[in-house]
Amino acid sequence: MTGAIVRLSVKPRVPGEVGLPKRAVPALRVTSAGAEGDYNHYRASQLAGDRDQALLVVTQDLLATLAAEGWPVRPGDLGENLTLSGVPENALGPGAQLRVGEVALVITKPCDPCTELYSLPYIGEERGPAFLKVTAGRRGWYARVLVPGEITMQSPVSLTAAAPVT
Repeated sequence: MTGAIVRLSVKPRVPGEVGLPKRAVPALRVTSAGAEGDYNHYRASQLAGDRDQALLVVTQDLLATLAAEGWPVRPGDLGENLTLSGVPENALGPGAQLRVGEVALVITKPCDPCTELYSLPYIGEERGPAFLKVTAGRRGWYARVLVPGEITMQSPVSLTAAAPVT
């Protein structure tokens, strides 16, 4: 199964700034620790740089579903590094493997929603609890980097192994 990159995103460490939304970049240099230039406060401070959460992957399917439910989510809003099209949301899950250009990834776990999402301009404190409930189990997928390298907007995307059926 092949797909395409919709957006590559990072959020550099800027004191006093929240981590969302992430900004678009033309390329990502990916190491086993994640995307260079991307800072995730929670991963760095609470998880000691957990390599099972090196990158966050979101599908265009998921964004379209949330938009159809009235949430105007755009690529980068959920904190993802990779927004992909052509990869069905239901093909991802722990154990699924992706090849994005020269980079190989394995999906490790779902990303749990957090109050950082309140910082999105269309969410805020008032709508935050409802958005957390809506995105529970639907905020994208963390991935471990198996093979580091560079990803550009033109990099081919392929699902090399779907998530095992449980």
